[in-house]
Amino acid sequence: MPRTGTFRLNTAAIASFATLLMAAFLGQTPAAGRIPATVSTVESSPPLGTPASRQPAALPDSAAQAKAQAAATAATPSLPDVLAKAAEYCRKLESSAFDFVCREEIGATNDPKYDAAAQQNPKDPGSTNYLGPGASNFYGPTIVISSVKKIKRSFVYDYQCIRASRTLRESRTQLEENGKKMVRENAELQTSVIVYGTALLAPVGLFGERFQPNYVFSVVAVDRTGKNTVLVVDAKPKPGTPQSRNLYGQARIDAVTGDILKIDWSDDRVGHFDVFQKRGELYKRKPRLTIRSEFSAEKNGIRFPSRLYVEEAYLKDSGKPFIRSKTDIIYKDFKFFTVEFEVRN
Repeated sequence: MPRTGTFRLNTAAIASFATLLMAAFLGQTPAAGRIPATVSTVESSPPLGTPASRQPAALPDSAAQAKAQAAATAATPSLPDVLAKAAEYCRKLESSAFDFVCREEIGATNDPKYDAAAQQNPKDPGSTNYLGPGASNFYGPTIVISSVKKIKRSFVYDYQCIRASRTLRESRTQLEENGKKMVRENAELQTSVIVYGTALLAPVGLFGERFQPNYVFSVVAVDRTGKNTVLVVDAKPKPGTPQSRNLYGQARIDAVTGDILKIDWSDDRVGHFDVFQKRGELYKRKPRLTIRSEFSAEKNGIRFPSRLYVEEAYLKDSGKPFIRSKTDIIYKDFKFFTVEFEVRN
């Protein structure tokens, strides 16, 4: 029998998503296209022979735009309604039980340029590690090759995930490494310790009914995904609320179903963020982490992570970024055996 990892996902596990993200840097996808929060109108021509006096008068541009905007506003569900639907969706998600397999494709890139430069620079002469002129072990000038190549790695796994009684088990069979085919059962995840189950349940810590009072929500845009209206909702911690490890950020929510489609997480509560701050001091740049979860795989009303993206960047004062690492994980070819959730009476 393949060896599987087993752990229980509760409130602490939801919060641990922030801590687990820290080890994902061993890496922004283009943002989904937005459409204006207006409705375009198409006027049909009157039948031939219709007297001009009977033809509808054309509205001035400003009046037509105002009418379209009013129609769009009236058709868009209110933020409280959407948050209530998101809370109900999170209730189903938290109570879900499932069994599925899928293909897990991981791409990781690391740029060691600044790390190499920091190692090559000699320290102060007062340091015992100083190797520059004046040191007792200085042998004269040498040639230092400063150019370093980016390190790219890729992995493919056959991934199985089972959740029952709120306990999750997962196992992997490695199929490829850096393009080389192989079969390695009970394989360990080599580039990240992001646990799929915690990424799956992370929306609960933001939009779950018991967590919503801890945040201030606002609508920043109204988009569409196909024929569905999508609200882009920004969440920020409410002043005075207890400290929490739960991540927050900006989410795309289906206005009709309350499904969470994508979340761009703030790096404010990422575990061990001091590691990146210290690295930023070494680089003389400000750290910025880009963390994104996408949930396009759906079965029986439950959405599963289809993409996890993490980028570690350091910004100059001008805002120009140096991207030190990025990890892009794609989940595809899902085969679901069971997807269930508790039905509220």
